[in-house]
Amino acid sequence: MGSAMTETKQHIYDWIDQGQEKIIRFVQELVSVPSDNPPGDCREIAEFIERKLKEFGLDNTQKLEVDLSDAKVRGLASAQNIVSVHKFGQSNHPEIVLNAYGDTVPPGQGWTHDPYDGDIENGAIYGRGAALSKSDIAAYAFALIALKETVSDDLSGKVGLAITFDGESGGFLGPQWLLKQKFIEPDMAITSGFAHSILNAHSGCLQLRIEVNGQSAHAASQETAHDALEAMTAIMQAFYDYRKGLSNMKSAIRGIKSPTLAIGQIEGGTSANVIPDRCVITVDRRFIPGENGEEIEAELRDIAEKACEPYKGITLIVERILIADTFGPTSETTPLIQALGDNWKEVFKSDNLKIGGIPLYADSRFYSRYGIPTVMYGAGPRTIEEANGYRADEHVQIDDLIRATKVIASTLYDLLSNSK
Repeated sequence: MGSAMTETKQHIYDWIDQGQEKIIRFVQELVSVPSDNPPGDCREIAEFIERKLKEFGLDNTQKLEVDLSDAKVRGLASAQNIVSVHKFGQSNHPEIVLNAYGDTVPPGQGWTHDPYDGDIENGAIYGRGAALSKSDIAAYAFALIALKETVSDDLSGKVGLAITFDGESGGFLGPQWLLKQKFIEPDMAITSGFAHSILNAHSGCLQLRIEVNGQSAHAASQETAHDALEAMTAIMQAFYDYRKGLSNMKSAIRGIKSPTLAIGQIEGGTSANVIPDRCVITVDRRFIPGENGEEIEAELRDIAEKACEPYKGITLIVERILIADTFGPTSETTPLIQALGDNWKEVFKSDNLKIGGIPLYADSRFYSRYGIPTVMYGAGPRTIEEANGYRADEHVQIDDLIRATKVIASTLYDLLSNSK
């Protein structure tokens, strides 16, 4: 790396260090605005982010409303997206999109910090969404602002912030909607991730609702009943037997091991002395890159149908709740991963960078579907468990937040200055 580039990047890092309190405060403010999903009504936080980005000097910021009927189909009370695009120089390319989501799961029980206060303790910011993924919103925004304020004349291309609010609902009205409507047309994309690794792949997810209907009767008159719970028990046992074989399938991608299956919910029966005429379960099947979600759905339907066959008077209904494709792997030789990796090593002062996948599904799959080189990288922790993600006392380390902002800013600098 030449001395001029080193000095320029140091200038970027200095600006971020000097603005550290603003970055921290922005995360605290984001945490203080509830954005629980469900119920999925994020109008307040969307308006807040739109206003703050404009205050930060990102004038080309707009809040986009998704049709309310589409939101309700996805189980959301409303749906909005924030897009903020800044153009450097005269060229529209490359266009690099930074996509983070602002909705969260509800806080739940067991907190020692108020989930909406953004308390700071032992170098960490506490609150629901602090790690997943409101800290990414702050890191992305201030990485862009750092370039705008320090090296704007040296760059050529566009950086877009895409802040969406259905990350907990699958991303269909967030990144998918923005791409279909062409509000963003990126050449590269960085989506929410973790500060200590670069993720270039993730698993897929199929969720099914399975309902069995029969005929109820008094417990003393079982001969007149068609027991829905008995039939469902056979289905569940068939699924558990099927699950045993999934561990034999191994992914070649670091960080992703084998497919999984879980029965997450069961509902049925009305009273202890009544044979149930209805039983419902939900099934979650995670699949690894290389598997096909449609084929897996057909396989699970077949297993359920065969398990039901011995039970007379039983009808079976199988409905898809969700199917989310796998993502990646994005080649490690792409300019995006090369630049991100080089800057990570410089900022973290380490050669121990891990590049691999994650056994979750995320918004990155939508960009990959369009053939856009995509990675997951952000201000999050080494692992979700480390930050208490989806649990009480979720938090993000301030040091990770600041270092991730530097990595993203310097990566954008490389990609946009190389273009010029």
